[in-house]
Amino acid sequence: MTEELSEKYEKLLDCLRSLESAAVAFSGGVDSALLLYAAKEALNEHVAAITAKSTVFPERELKSAREFCERQNIPHFVIEVNELEIEGFRQNPPNRCYICKKHLFSEIIKTARENNLKHVAEGSNLDDEGDYRPGLLAIKELSVRSPLREAGLRKSDVRAISKALGLPEWGKPSFACLATRFPYGDEITEDKLSMIDRAEQLLLDMGITQVRVRVHGKTARIEALPEEFQIILAKREEIYQKFKEFGFDYAALDLLGYRTGSMNERL
Repeated sequence: MTEELSEKYEKLLDCLRSLESAAVAFSGGVDSALLLYAAKEALNEHVAAITAKSTVFPERELKSAREFCERQNIPHFVIEVNELEIEGFRQNPPNRCYICKKHLFSEIIKTARENNLKHVAEGSNLDDEGDYRPGLLAIKELSVRSPLREAGLRKSDVRAISKALGLPEWGKPSFACLATRFPYGDEITEDKLSMIDRAEQLLLDMGITQVRVRVHGKTARIEALPEEFQIILAKREEIYQKFKEFGFDYAALDLLGYRTGSMNERL
């Protein structure tokens, strides 16, 4: 680890030590994995992970979170959340993420208090401030801490530190909840969430490392890394037939490729 990264990691540990005890909102992704690992180092037995079993996160993500906590010997609480039952969420307004985060973190805070944990921490990093992220407002309103941002860590820092620490999650592809696959204003339904989940899992199983399947009516728009387009093109007929089985009428490859927050481009 470079001296600069070591200083940032030590700043992260200092931030976490000041909390005395904390629950980490844990998705199993690269950001929250480093945060939880550091929290365990800083707080020892005074830390726990809380993961939401959710309608908008695939089962594979919950499995990954459980495996991490077992490997690190960290207490892990799983709470059940059905976002489609949250008032206003299903209609998918531009502040959908705010609506969801306000409800989700209220439940996480409740679980933390029930287990005598003073603070809740979440894994957004400094790069998250550069996109449209209404969920960050809910986090601020609920006084949830964001230690990675407070320590000045960007995504590249998180990956580099995680790699230096030997965390296998360092190279894990970025993931966002399945609700981000819908254009704002299009109703989020269980059927379409299932279609998206199955479509993305198919592509992951084919070796696509970073993928989003955005849904426009009954058309699937595939975002992948340009260097992996050839995998998709080589299997385009199989992908098309499978997507038809999942419920899509059409499948299209986005020529610009994968990028975060592409649905925000319309705002």
